[in-house]
Amino acid sequence: MLADNLLTTLQTRFEKNPQRHKDLEWSEIQKKLEAKPEKLEILHKMEDSGGEPDVVGFDKKSCEYLFMDCSAESPKGRRSFCYDKAALDKRKENRPKNNAVDAAAEIGIELLDEEQYSYLQTLGTFDTKTSSWLLTPENIRSLGGAIFGDFRYGTVFIYHNGADSYYAARGFRGLLRV
Repeated sequence: MLADNLLTTLQTRFEKNPQRHKDLEWSEIQKKLEAKPEKLEILHKMEDSGGEPDVVGFDKKSCEYLFMDCSAESPKGRRSFCYDKAALDKRKENRPKNNAVDAAAEIGIELLDEEQYSYLQTLGTFDTKTSSWLLTPENIRSLGGAIFGDFRYGTVFIYHNGADSYYAARGFRGLLRV
């Protein structure tokens, strides 16, 4: 029953947002999802935490459909996190409840990187009031920083912050390959 409700939600979202997945057919995506119930469970976690996942493409090399969080703002259930466990451990006071890297792994998704985030922004307007942590290159992370993105003034911005910082309006977005 849960799978049927989720499939209906995903199909409705798919049909309402054709600009996100030109030349893709819902029937093919549904077949693949029904054959991989573990992926449906992950999509349910994405949905349940406010991500509003939708198909944003097809990887021809791996023959996988790509789902990303397409909520207008960073998913509500994934905000107020610092970047990763090392950053969380560094905080001695006012610790956030979790970190983006571990929370993404718990859901079963990949944190969007800068290129994926920029691609997502070509499919709509996201994070006009919030921001989203992005997979941070090791050369930045090793110096204590982490990157995040948002959309302001008609432009996608990628910024940096201390990885141990966290804000009520900063969450993270993910990618699932099906």
